[in-house]
Amino acid sequence: MNKFKIALLQTRVYENKNKNIENALSFIEEVSKKGADIVVLPEMFCCPYNTSYFKDYGEEENGLAYKALSQAAQNNEIYLVAGTMPEIDGDKVYNTSYVFNRKGIQIEKHRKMHLFDIDVEGGQSFKESDVLSSGSNITVFDTEFCKIGLLICYDIRFPELSRILVQNGAEVIIVPGAFNMTTGPAHWETLFKCRALDNQAYTVGVAPARDYDSGYTSYGNSIIVSPWGNITNKMDENQGYIIEEIDLDIVKKVRSELPLLKHIRKDVYKIELI
Repeated sequence: MNKFKIALLQTRVYENKNKNIENALSFIEEVSKKGADIVVLPEMFCCPYNTSYFKDYGEEENGLAYKALSQAAQNNEIYLVAGTMPEIDGDKVYNTSYVFNRKGIQIEKHRKMHLFDIDVEGGQSFKESDVLSSGSNITVFDTEFCKIGLLICYDIRFPELSRILVQNGAEVIIVPGAFNMTTGPAHWETLFKCRALDNQAYTVGVAPARDYDSGYTSYGNSIIVSPWGNITNKMDENQGYIIEEIDLDIVKKVRSELPLLKHIRKDVYKIELI
């Protein structure tokens, strides 16, 4: 199959974890009825984006949110990229995205590799490493449509990682993220367009809705960019969703007409995993 429909759920994040889960389940059911094949939730969809919340809202794999989303994928017969949630593993906390297939079976998970530790003068200051540990796995998963690469938010700023996903077969790169009101207006669109152009792949960014009353204000603007670098669809700051058709023939067309991936000088330089 060369086409599929992807749904981006830009949900609001409340302080009540159960309310966040119920909100996500409602949207999942709605977009599934409208033909979505793959559904994507935002980064920290069930937890306010503040380091002080991560341990309290966190759960071990197969916890409350995990089970609810696994069941939702099965009930609605969709692939579900379950945004991210704090994952407790022993004495460590990870920012983790689980992927479920149409039967509700976990087929992959990605732990955020690059932790968001920044201090922008006159702007945002945040230090994920105060609580979170970093993951170390390159994440590509199979569907009946194509291979899909998975990153989390800050990971997209590291071009080597996206290139490795594509070298491992990815034609689409999905990124649950939560850029803020400093980095979002400055870099969100540019990064998704750059990674799409660099790798001649679709890039998909899914963020929480904007809430000025929260301690961390998401930029929103969930986005889909084509392999040619065109924004094919984008949201504003409000809660809601978009459903977009992904045409994999466009990936093949762009890679054939402008074969930059074939022109990489592997005799001169290459990216290697350590």
